[in-house]
Amino acid sequence: MSVIRAVPNLTDQVYQLVVDEICDGVLPAGAHLVQERLAERFGVSRQPVQQAIALLKADGLIEEVGKRGMQVASLDLPAMRHHYQLRGALDGLAARLAAERVVCNPDLSRDFEKRGLDIVARGLKAVRSGSVGNQIREESAFHFFVYEISGNPLMAKSAEPHWRYLRRAMGDRLRETPQPETIWEQHRGILEAIIAGAPDEAEKRAKDHVALATEMLIEKFSME
Repeated sequence: MSVIRAVPNLTDQVYQLVVDEICDGVLPAGAHLVQERLAERFGVSRQPVQQAIALLKADGLIEEVGKRGMQVASLDLPAMRHHYQLRGALDGLAARLAAERVVCNPDLSRDFEKRGLDIVARGLKAVRSGSVGNQIREESAFHFFVYEISGNPLMAKSAEPHWRYLRRAMGDRLRETPQPETIWEQHRGILEAIIAGAPDEAEKRAKDHVALATEMLIEKFSME
């Protein structure tokens, strides 16, 4: 049982715990969410649960179904495409900006390379272990690393809502289909273009990576 410690922002903690359980398949599509039960399970009052439920609904992860109350929403293919379209634009721009920073300050390349390769190594380890949770965490870690080194402080905040929706789709796919190691070779390719100070190539590789991920997920869920 997951119990939250008494710290200032309980709403965010409840929100993240429910998101994790949706992404991990603990709460599948159609699962009914009862505020009292969540509050008891997480060891908090009803107020942060109510606030977290409102955020989850706004992000499209749960939906209200008549008198039944709230339940985990089914994945929506058009919505998935829309989230990926925006993520692709953001990822391409982030990779371009990061590479441009290296052009202006070549000394950044060493730090970017070390940090990026550390994530790639962890990602490959997660693939080989078969851990869905670790694969999603490292996938997210790599892209948020690129958002960070883009130098635009709004990048990660802009991408976060799309990642919340897509993490759930990624979890569903990875529980059935192992992630190929070639995905992490693509990450390495994006990193190489960034540290080489090649903005056009970095942007192209980032967009191609998202396009392939979109294709893989859409194909998977279209077959169901």
